[in-house]
Amino acid sequence: MQKEEKLIEGCKNGDRKSQQFLYELHSKRMFFICQRYSKSLQEAEDILQESFIKVFKNIHQFRSEASFFSWMKRIVVNTALNHQRSKLYLFPMVDVEEADLRQDDNVVLGDYHFNELLDMVRELPSGCQIVFNLYALEGYNHREIADMLKISEGTSKSQYSRAKSLLKGKICKAETVTYGRV
Repeated sequence: MQKEEKLIEGCKNGDRKSQQFLYELHSKRMFFICQRYSKSLQEAEDILQESFIKVFKNIHQFRSEASFFSWMKRIVVNTALNHQRSKLYLFPMVDVEEADLRQDDNVVLGDYHFNELLDMVRELPSGCQIVFNLYALEGYNHREIADMLKISEGTSKSQYSRAKSLLKGKICKAETVTYGRV
């Protein structure tokens, strides 16, 4: 922990070595987050790079009230959202009145490798992918998501429901191909 505090102080003073070490310390975990919000590795790399530029530019605003990881994660998620928000006009979100809201059975995911699941999430329409990540993986509630994305709470709920339904279909299809199940 002291090592990280020294790195943060070095970054606040513009020390390039401290920035490099801080990047090396956190980049893999932050890249994992970027991948969840992107459609490709290249896009995730772009989001990661932009995020670290923002981290280093705004590191003087970090106050030790929360963990540095949490502070940085928030920057990464917001950068990813801004990146996706700029493309959302291409993929409009379906509002709750237009959505097919079925209650899905729980799906067991134990037989899948992380990369297979990540690929399934990446294949979701952008609106579904973003809401699924924010709700299921980041832990935001639908009201917070609605505020972040400037959509209605109902739209957030319907996008999450649609994401679950699409993921269930992908899992069922993968099981049919892999195990010959229907």
